[in-house]
Amino acid sequence: MDLTVIGSGAAYPDVPGTASSSYLVELDGELLLLDMGQGAFAGLAGRTEPADLVAIVVSHLHPDHFVDLVALRHYLLYEWEPPRRVRILAPAGLASRLDGLAGEPGFTAAALDVEDRAEGRLVVGPFALETRRVTHAGESFAVRVSPAAEPAAPSLVFSGDCGRLEDLVPLVRPGDTLLAEVSFGPGPVPVGALHLDAPAVGALAAATRPSRVLLTHLQMRRDAARTVGMVRERFDGPVDLARDGARYRV
Repeated sequence: MDLTVIGSGAAYPDVPGTASSSYLVELDGELLLLDMGQGAFAGLAGRTEPADLVAIVVSHLHPDHFVDLVALRHYLLYEWEPPRRVRILAPAGLASRLDGLAGEPGFTAAALDVEDRAEGRLVVGPFALETRRVTHAGESFAVRVSPAAEPAAPSLVFSGDCGRLEDLVPLVRPGDTLLAEVSFGPGPVPVGALHLDAPAVGALAAATRPSRVLLTHLQMRRDAARTVGMVRERFDGPVDLARDGARYRV
């Protein structure tokens, strides 16, 4: 599988051109998108055909993880004749939030086929998705994305936003690529914020032994070099800070 970072920013990125959470996974010519935060549509459409996605998997219902579904909806509806559709797997309530944002009942259903996510395993095109609930806000999920034909192969684990590293341990197998949010950088995480920091991600990696760690969703004014260094103090494998446009082989 190949991973392209469409958006690596947190809820309010400060680097011009940076989008919020969005990650494109490719396998056998098929494309799966994880999250679609603000700014992600342009980054996606500039690299591939959004209408060809087999699905978009939304981790939780904070706008920096789904709000550019509005742009996708407009694109599918008005740039194609007949309109195209894309499958969306998301926590319960996504469609009503988008409808409410637009003030238009049925807004979402005009171009997006929304299905409620749940814990468990699901095959989508060539991808096998293993979903687990994590501690964050309402229904929040992490996911392990594997080749459906070889689910035990080294895979991608995306944390979404997560407040307890223990929630992620069952998903990560030795050799996987761990794509982990590190919102509060070197830490500490403010009480009640329910996010990860570098010490937590380092401890998770040391316990689960992924082949590499990709850090993402770092908030502005957090020290990036120190964040990476603190993870490396606890984990002796490769550690990188994800940037928009970066590509990785999983």
